[in-house]
Amino acid sequence: MRVIGALLMREVITRYGRHNIGFLWLFFEPMLFTLGITTLWVLSKATHGSNLPITTFSLTGYSSILLWRNCSNRIVKAIEVNHSLMYHRNVRVIDVFSARILLEISGATSSFITLTIIFSIIGLMKPPVDILTVIIAWVLLAWFAYALSLIVGAASERSEIVERVWHIFTYLMFPLSGAAYMVDWLPKSTQQMALWIPMVHGTEMIRHGFFGSAVHTYEDPYYLALVNLVMTLFGLALVRETGRRVEPE
Repeated sequence: MRVIGALLMREVITRYGRHNIGFLWLFFEPMLFTLGITTLWVLSKATHGSNLPITTFSLTGYSSILLWRNCSNRIVKAIEVNHSLMYHRNVRVIDVFSARILLEISGATSSFITLTIIFSIIGLMKPPVDILTVIIAWVLLAWFAYALSLIVGAASERSEIVERVWHIFTYLMFPLSGAAYMVDWLPKSTQQMALWIPMVHGTEMIRHGFFGSAVHTYEDPYYLALVNLVMTLFGLALVRETGRRVEPE
């Protein structure tokens, strides 16, 4: 924990520096992105296929995307740019990965909470109907983001192809992740296919917590937890193998 804490502080300073608002960009960056997307949807009066409040719908959708997307994008080539740290006996690959992932999870979580509070206060949206459901869903999504990032980070150290392909893959996954639709709106033949995608369950569960009985959701938290567990074990195995391949400078 001391090592990860030190790496967190180092990452904040090297990424954001000590000038202007410094580390606060960690929270403002995802907040501004989500706020910008939400504002565009509201101003353009975009329709999402139902009478659900557009502000709540876009906030829950894009916040969930930022959680796993930012984590997995930031982890790519994390060891290559921190190779000199491997010289220290107490610093391992899993520590470098964990520090970066936890940093992104903190930023996305702070952004989600802050925007929810602000929008609720000024009347653009209503507070969640079931906060506990939202918290459980967010924790499961954060776990998914951690497990996914371990796999992507370890794979990116083995091949440069992963670095090139992964960013494209995240863009392709955006329309499939449940951010811009709900499973209930899909044809029956397509619903089962959508429910194979783990992120859909997290997004559906978050919206269930916000809208309550006003929506019909299809989340399965046990399925998401099982996928997370399998991905975590696979990711840890890859990270361990990557640690054996890394030669300290």
